[in-house]
Amino acid sequence: MQRAAYLKQIVQAFKVFPVVALLGPRQCGKTTLARDYLAQFAPNFSSNHYFDLEDITDLSRLIESKLALKDLSGLIVVDEVQRLPELFQTLRVLVDEPQAQRQFLILGSASAELIRQSSETLAGRIGYIEITPFSYSETHDLDRLWFRGGFPRSYLAENDEGSVLWREAYIQTFLEKDIPNLGISIAPLQLRRFWMMLAHYHGNLFNASEMGRSLGVSHKTIRHYVDILTGTFMVRELQPWFENISKRQVKTPKIYFRDSGLFHSLLGLDAATLQVHPKLGASWEGLALEEIIRYHGAKVGQAYFWQTQGEAELDLLIFKQGKRLGFEFKYSAAPRLTKSMKIAFADLHLDELTLISPGDHDFRLSETIRASGLQQYLTE
Repeated sequence: MQRAAYLKQIVQAFKVFPVVALLGPRQCGKTTLARDYLAQFAPNFSSNHYFDLEDITDLSRLIESKLALKDLSGLIVVDEVQRLPELFQTLRVLVDEPQAQRQFLILGSASAELIRQSSETLAGRIGYIEITPFSYSETHDLDRLWFRGGFPRSYLAENDEGSVLWREAYIQTFLEKDIPNLGISIAPLQLRRFWMMLAHYHGNLFNASEMGRSLGVSHKTIRHYVDILTGTFMVRELQPWFENISKRQVKTPKIYFRDSGLFHSLLGLDAATLQVHPKLGASWEGLALEEIIRYHGAKVGQAYFWQTQGEAELDLLIFKQGKRLGFEFKYSAAPRLTKSMKIAFADLHLDELTLISPGDHDFRLSETIRASGLQQYLTE
């Protein structure tokens, strides 16, 4: 599946930066995207070179990175760069050389670690592009995307059973291999147990102390686990927004699983049991939230939720191009206007408020608040 929008972003980023980083979870399609970029744009470069740091030969070659790279020109791709964080210092030296005729496309699976390392050494020289699993704009099949999630091998599996098997293997590999490869020492069984318990917080306020008591660990340990899953793109920790009003506002973040397919696997749900599970609505609302964030290209610091103590709430608040866009998500066939929406619109001074639900409808709930089906909204 061609991912033309991402290819365009890479082209635009290279017009500004000598180093472009593609960040995203394992198996989301970064390597395929890099190879597609090479295939389409290789003629624009004098030469190209590909290093996969999961390959022991390539990893060994780059241990002495300056020696290996200093005579290369053109496009240099380094995959799974988080396995060799000291490479960033070498990249800074190489891109700062006068008349340097080289560009670097680096791929990584751990956002927090990559950004920390690269921001120390490549400030002003690197552009970041977050690569996600498939979205509705790429698949145009919302039901399949919802159950299977967007990871290419899960979404494109021959049948639902194959998709489930792939996701189960992915979770096991993530816990037993990917986490240790990042230098994080946590027993896979403990992290799996935490991950499964976290699934029950999906779409809800997150209480680290409560979960710590359940697992017999401190809230600081729980905080560390959440940071790992956030930094590896498994979960989204949606922060609360605080408006300058007299009402008491919620200060605790919400947790969302970023891929609905992995969420379903952690709950042990197949396509049939999902339809009768208590988390059905929360599952759909999480999918809708992720799709709306992607549709608007909202970055960190542009997406929040808002909630007061017992009076009103807003599932998603996006700041984009000087506007305040509000969204409520309801898994309902009959969306209706609520007092909470009216309060949110007024207190947050929203430019738009849209109630997103299943279906392809689009109508006004009031002069200022609109109801739209998710699929309808995403195809505008």
